[in-house]
Amino acid sequence: MAGCFTTFGQAWNNGGPVAISWGWPLISVFILIIGFCMAELVSAYPTAGGIYWWAATMGRPVHGWFTGWLNLIGLVAVTASVDYGCATFLNLTLSALFDGWAGTLRQAFLLFVIILALHGLINIFGHRIIDVLQNVSVWWHVAGAAVVVAILVFVPDNHQSFQFVFTERFNNSGFGDGDTGGLTFWFYVLPLGFLLTQYTITGFDACAHVSEETRGASLAAARGLWQSIFYSAIGGWILLLTFLFAATDVDAINAAGGFSGAIFESALTPVFFKVVIIISTIGQFFCGMSCITSMSRMAYAFSRDRAVPGWRLWSRVNRNGTPVNAIIGTTIAGLVLTLPALYESPAGIPIAFYAVVSVAVIGLYLSFLIPIALRLRMGDRFIPGPWTLGPRYKVLGWIAVIEIAVIAVYFVLPIVPAGVPGNEGFTWSAVNYAPLAVGGVLLVVAVWWYASARTWFTGPVRTVEDPAAGPQPAAVDGSD
Repeated sequence: MAGCFTTFGQAWNNGGPVAISWGWPLISVFILIIGFCMAELVSAYPTAGGIYWWAATMGRPVHGWFTGWLNLIGLVAVTASVDYGCATFLNLTLSALFDGWAGTLRQAFLLFVIILALHGLINIFGHRIIDVLQNVSVWWHVAGAAVVVAILVFVPDNHQSFQFVFTERFNNSGFGDGDTGGLTFWFYVLPLGFLLTQYTITGFDACAHVSEETRGASLAAARGLWQSIFYSAIGGWILLLTFLFAATDVDAINAAGGFSGAIFESALTPVFFKVVIIISTIGQFFCGMSCITSMSRMAYAFSRDRAVPGWRLWSRVNRNGTPVNAIIGTTIAGLVLTLPALYESPAGIPIAFYAVVSVAVIGLYLSFLIPIALRLRMGDRFIPGPWTLGPRYKVLGWIAVIEIAVIAVYFVLPIVPAGVPGNEGFTWSAVNYAPLAVGGVLLVVAVWWYASARTWFTGPVRTVEDPAAGPQPAAVDGSD
């Protein structure tokens, strides 16, 4: 509900229908392989903050240090991007429902702030209903997506052909003069369109972050991790194909910068258009609520291990075991990261939003790469949990490492020509600031490590010792 609707335009402009109809299943296979590798790790080490905990356990404190920071950057960015996407669709919904609502950029940002605040408050005060809301969210995404698919199949008077959906190529990026057959298209433009898939199917590491609060986590969290990818890949592909078949007014979609809302508005009656965007908006709201849960647990766990400035503040929990300060701090960080979205981007393309999406993808997937690479290095010394890849870990691990390294390069590249320094028409509002955001934080973290942290950071802090439990820590601070 979040990624398919909000980053559709990135794939539409960078590759067109083939970036979606063929690109989605292709990239989904690579993501599922990454998920298999991580499922094996969460089965062996089911603990809050799992990603960096795995790295510190299998490697050295320095591995845990950088993994933790990359994961935290990614989680903050993915929360910000989901909530900003939700605000964009809520802005569209209000414009459709109320004539007096203009739907401006500033109004979208105001809605973003309100949604962030609401999600923070729900996570702080809604501990008794958060599990219920999470379950409602799952069913809303399943049933809501099914309703949207049915509407896009049966309501429009006309649909695109199979030839359009599976062979048509677009290059609205501005690179290569719009060419859709040269090297620039196949090796630069089209891979940028894969951001849709790589971003939409992410956040599955939440299964690790909440594993201390999960019964039978060694199996349940592992299965939940790879199954969330598998079912999202199938459901998302079906949903996106209905988008493409309903995309009969190509000119209107291009004029809207590839925004998926233009598909619904041009193909559906006003009533069904409102139904679709309302379903999507509510689904995105649920998604953002879950993102803050995962983000705050990671911030709490990393602070619990004294790796975040002011860790005493962020590692406090209230009497219900809720990390209130971590929720507030990371929510504010997401707001700050998204401030450039206040500035209008060229050609109607939401550069700032895609930059935040890129930060999320780069931060999260690089944090996945480190423990997967360490697992490869350990070889037979690794003690697996009940869910294991067996000897297949070698092939799958190397595929995962290479794929992550490739996408980490692509998604720091300029999205439009105006964002290329030195290019004619260059403007800072068109810059993909993902490398500045990720690189800036990592530079500070690296300096801090070599100047100070390496002398005192020893990795995850054990609060309860149980020799028989091996590397798995006991629950702490009210977690189950």
